[in-house]
Amino acid sequence: MFIFSAGGSIIDTLFQRLVAGTTMTDRGPLYAVSPLDGRYARYTEPLTEYVSEAALMRARVEVEVEYLIALADLEATPLSLDEETRETLRNRYESFDADDAAVVKQLETEGYAGYSATNHDVKAIEYFVRMALPQEDEQGPWVHFGLTSEDVNNLAHRLLVKPAVEEVLIPEIRDLRDTLAVEARQYRELPMLARTHGQPATPTTYGKELAVYASRLGRTLGRVEAAAADLSGKLAGASGTYAAHHVAYPDVDWRAFSKSFVESLGLEHTELSTQVNPCDDLAAVFDALRGVNNVLRDLDLDMWLYVSDRYLGQETIEGETGSSTMPHKVNPIDFENSEGNLTKANSDLTFLADYVTTSRLQRDLSDSTVKRNIGAAFAHCLIGYGKTVKGLSKVEPNEAVMREELEANPEIIGEAVQTILRREGDTEAYERIKALTRGQRATLEDFRELFDELDVEESVREELHDLTPAGYTGLGSELVEEV
Repeated sequence: MFIFSAGGSIIDTLFQRLVAGTTMTDRGPLYAVSPLDGRYARYTEPLTEYVSEAALMRARVEVEVEYLIALADLEATPLSLDEETRETLRNRYESFDADDAAVVKQLETEGYAGYSATNHDVKAIEYFVRMALPQEDEQGPWVHFGLTSEDVNNLAHRLLVKPAVEEVLIPEIRDLRDTLAVEARQYRELPMLARTHGQPATPTTYGKELAVYASRLGRTLGRVEAAAADLSGKLAGASGTYAAHHVAYPDVDWRAFSKSFVESLGLEHTELSTQVNPCDDLAAVFDALRGVNNVLRDLDLDMWLYVSDRYLGQETIEGETGSSTMPHKVNPIDFENSEGNLTKANSDLTFLADYVTTSRLQRDLSDSTVKRNIGAAFAHCLIGYGKTVKGLSKVEPNEAVMREELEANPEIIGEAVQTILRREGDTEAYERIKALTRGQRATLEDFRELFDELDVEESVREELHDLTPAGYTGLGSELVEEV
């Protein structure tokens, strides 16, 4: 998207191209300013219906049309719209297409069908709706009656954010969680050396570690679902007081009208506001998505490390190049790509959540341009989710390597040994195992020699001799069921 200012031959040229319906990006995605519309366009396409400028135009038309129809249903107003007119009006947004978007843009930038250029995006929408009225002179003044642009914009944005999250992002998150849950069950018994502080630690199972992420993702997904369901809109005029509505028709219960209208759009109603909807609801969505992304970034990092440690093998793809100079390389690029996109998304989401909840006094316009970047944040989320899914589909546990690592670190049974000895009343159990293992390599034979020297019951000695790194996974496999 270009931002225009007066003066300058390059800007003037770009402006003329926009008015003519062409831009630099008409030369193809390789000329796109943002990778979201270029290199990654095939991944972000599902969002265009909700986060493009044309989508915002369509949503604004929907708000204006439905508001006009609601006004016509008020007994207090003389506005009358027959069924045919209502159908024509609703068709304005239900079949809104690229040609309609071009008309709206032309109304804004150069004028159209007798209307002068508005230089105002919402005013252009008002004229676009008025053009559909059969009795424009009589019915036209009721379009946008008593409203401020923010009444239209705050509702339109939420009409887009809600389905973008619920119909595009949430299904991707849910599929990711389900993929992790399925693989967690598949590998629930597969023992794996754990690492705490990067050092060998009490074994776990690969399935249990995936289950941790599936469970975390499920909880954060729940927060996203709740936040999207709680999006709320305002329709209360220039300072949130219904002043214009009230002065025109003081006997109408405009608070009830506003609540009914906003809820008819599938949104909660914001009773108290300035000109601006406070946007705490949007911030909750952004913060909830950050929670999801943080879980997945953590997963990406772990998968990357498991690949590095050879715990996970990677699928090779015919014709694919891993390195321009090292032919042997198979890189975990999907996890890296996901990590990068989710980090960028979180940066944007943090900025958005912080910014949209503030406004100078009753209104300033700085949030308008900021909200146009919601789609970019969502797009980076979508790319990240897809790349994590792809990365998971290309890796498979290397059971032999996992078992070799366990066998190479027998000192990890030290925890089990000292715990059993504590149970038997050995007050020096921890110190005894610490002396044997801390900062040095101990073999299973070293442990067995220690076991044979202990003054314990024979059944306890046998219990100790039966300990193995691969068998010391506790309830790991059972915990998978918690998903």
